Amino acid sequence: MKILVPVKRVVDYNVTVRVKADGTGVDIANVKMSMNPFDEIAVEEAVRLKEKGVASEVVAVSCGVAQCQETLRTAMAIGADRAILVETDAELQPLAVAKLLAALVAKEQPGLVILGKQAIDDDANQTGQMLAAITDLPQATFASKVEVADGKASVTREIDGGLETLSLSLPAIVTTDLRLNEPRYVTLPNIMKAKKKPLENVKPADLGVDVTPRLQTLKVAEPAARKAGIKVADVAALVDKLKNEAKVL
Repeated sequence: MKILVPVKRVVDYNVTVRVKADGTGVDIANVKMSMNPFDEIAVEEAVRLKEKGVASEVVAVSCGVAQCQETLRTAMAIGADRAILVETDAELQPLAVAKLLAALVAKEQPGLVILGKQAIDDDANQTGQMLAAITDLPQATFASKVEVADGKASVTREIDGGLETLSLSLPAIVTTDLRLNEPRYVTLPNIMKAKKKPLENVKPADLGVDVTPRLQTLKVAEPAARKAGIKVADVAALVDKLKNEAKVL
């Protein structure tokens, strides 16, 4: 079985995000970029399934600018066998990414697609669901445990009331949650090996997909600064503040 793992290049989670002075977007000039943490979990899970003998090949995919090759090399250092970059300088929105991935699913015919539930830059949480709809494949979101056997995937997912376990017939789409696993540390030898693994470069036009943005960002602004907290002497004073100042009671 082949596993396809889409990964996204985002601003590193340790970096403080700054909004451009003109409000047109986020400033990424000279900012450290890395793989989306949820996608890193997806790569780790795919590699673990391969190590168990469930999968025969793990293919990492990224859509975006040429620098996404670095993200794909990281995925291959974790354990992916090869990578595909859909290179474009256009602004990619979830629907466009889902269409690109659907074209690759049709081409590669994977038994399982594992991707992060959302990216930490736009927090859209849409691509996996859109991909399942376009490809008409069963899906399980927010996976905290994945087991594959006998042509089916058993996925445990976190819901408001506790845990829910779904059985999916393969091929299927699975999106990962934080508690699914802890990605391994990437060693220098594996980084060197990743440089020799094949990385295919295609364009959206090669896949017959129009990635023209359907949404327009009008303005990006910093969140309002929070006021400093205060200490109160007793419960009565707290109730008074909540009622007369905060007006939440």
